[in-house]
Amino acid sequence: MNNLSKYIQIIILLQAVRATLHFLLFFTSSLYTKNVIEKDIDRWLDLTGNETLIKQSKWRRLVWLLWKFPEYRNLFYYRIKKDGKLINRILMEIAKFFFVPMNTLFISTPHIGEGFFIQHGFSTIIAAQHIGKNCWINQQVTIGYADDGATPTIGDNVHITAGAKVFGNITIGDNSIIGANSVVFKNVPPNCTVVGVPGYIVKQDGQKVKIQL
Repeated sequence: MNNLSKYIQIIILLQAVRATLHFLLFFTSSLYTKNVIEKDIDRWLDLTGNETLIKQSKWRRLVWLLWKFPEYRNLFYYRIKKDGKLINRILMEIAKFFFVPMNTLFISTPHIGEGFFIQHGFSTIIAAQHIGKNCWINQQVTIGYADDGATPTIGDNVHITAGAKVFGNITIGDNSIIGANSVVFKNVPPNCTVVGVPGYIVKQDGQKVKIQL
């Protein structure tokens, strides 16, 4: 075991006591919720490049993410809340005192698919109608309401980068990228890259284009 591995193991053991309620929340949640949380953990470890932990036990991986990433805490609490068990929702409020969620990251979406990743959660609002699998949201992103109260539907494998604004009753197609600081209030087809204010397509199906939304 190298020095880095030893360091990580020590950190995990020290933080495990703080995470006791989180273990309980995870292991008593529904099978569906546990599976989704496990897929989230896999994705976070993959994207943050921590190869040391990829093959570790479930509880060790969970502790590391709770300790290292405040953004992950928000996602974990979102999953537990959506699971719907009253006792777990009560325990979750106590658990938050031990691993405090990020207070500038707001998640208000009825359904978020597995493998959801938040890279830097500062000043981010995620209020979509639906978010698919393996999506990636950066900091200072707003996904939210138009005047009629409608919110976007986000497909699978969508990446919404720093500072982007996506709002209204629109659909962001699978595998699309919304560029930094873009403003999008119209439908985006699958496999597109969108930039600008207002947003326009600069790449579609791997080909460079310039198409207004």
